[in-house]
Amino acid sequence: MVPSLTLRPAALADLDAIMAIERAPGFERFVGRSSQAEHRAMMASSNYAYLIGEAADGEVAAFAILRDLEDAHGNLYLKRIAVVRPNEGVGGAFFGLVVAWAFAHTATHRFWLDCFADNARAQRVYEKLGFSRDGVLRQAYRAPDGSRLDLTMMAITRPQWKARAEGK
Repeated sequence: MVPSLTLRPAALADLDAIMAIERAPGFERFVGRSSQAEHRAMMASSNYAYLIGEAADGEVAAFAILRDLEDAHGNLYLKRIAVVRPNEGVGGAFFGLVVAWAFAHTATHRFWLDCFADNARAQRVYEKLGFSRDGVLRQAYRAPDGSRLDLTMMAITRPQWKARAEGK
């Protein structure tokens, strides 16, 4: 059973939890990392939104970073998303809340992301929420070990999201 989550904007007080999640052992293969100074700068910028998935006990269970809130063309980018405990259904539930928030609280027309091309688990979650594959950025990411990785671009538009929300 997926625990219930409350979606809320992140506060500076959440920064330690956010950084702990993105630095969990094994996450470096799937989740990027930012320094505390980078996080603080992004949190202070009107071009970013930090969202928290809060568990019923008040603990931070997940976070997401959205970028390009000020994009003139209505393209919103998911910079990062991570959960404390993967493989429990929290990520999909949380991301569903994030997508709904994006279309309800911003002028977003196209919500897009990229993920590692070999991260089939994440791509299945995104597809279940209506995202389609828009292409591959070949060797676009340099891993900490210096190797190059492909990124798969995925997106959903407001009309697609609205149709899904209305059950069409």
